[in-house]
Amino acid sequence: MTSKIVFLRHGESQWNELNKFTGWNDIFLTKKGVKEAKKAGKILKKNNINFDIAYTSVLTRAIHTLWKILKKIKQPWIQVKKTWRLNERHYGALQGLNKEEIIPFYGKKKVSDWRRSFCSIPPKMNTVNDKFSGYDSRYSSMKKNNVPLGESLELTLNRVLPYWNNVILPQIKKNKNIIIVAHGNSLRALIKFLDKINEKDIPDLDIPTGKPIIYKFDKKFNPIGYYFL
Repeated sequence: MTSKIVFLRHGESQWNELNKFTGWNDIFLTKKGVKEAKKAGKILKKNNINFDIAYTSVLTRAIHTLWKILKKIKQPWIQVKKTWRLNERHYGALQGLNKEEIIPFYGKKKVSDWRRSFCSIPPKMNTVNDKFSGYDSRYSSMKKNNVPLGESLELTLNRVLPYWNNVILPQIKKNKNIIIVAHGNSLRALIKFLDKINEKDIPDLDIPTGKPIIYKFDKKFNPIGYYFL
């Protein structure tokens, strides 16, 4: 037997709808996002996919998406582990700004790089900003200087990867069925690593909201690709 691993980006959030940079801001699902989460659960139920353990971020939009899915597949009782390491990429000072409205100020290429490239880091948030995550109790176990002020996709991968290697992968090796409900960029970073996508091609990788992704591994637990349900 081999594990079934499902990756899923949370349903549409209120700031997805408004085309804003969301990052670590804790934003709720829209009605459409709730429907997407329920539909994902229906798809998983139709394909008879059940889980042994679930992983998600500490952001509400991902947690609520997972809740809706587990309710739909009648598995609300399974163990759920939450970690900031699966959070969305931190967009720094851009968080809360409309993605189109900042183009006249910074230029289309720069904004595109901040959104899609591997190495580009957006303008960093100031720690005196009341939106600085270091003031949020869910990050109280982190040292203040370890709380991101802005991340590239590369930096996002750097904090996702240890959790994948040390926590999730060992469960895969035990043939556990796993669901990971996270975010567009934390999943992009992970898929870049697993599929060995180069920096030139990573801007083209897009993860839609609410669409279950089945990740396949061989008998030696090496990734061999993925497909959407």
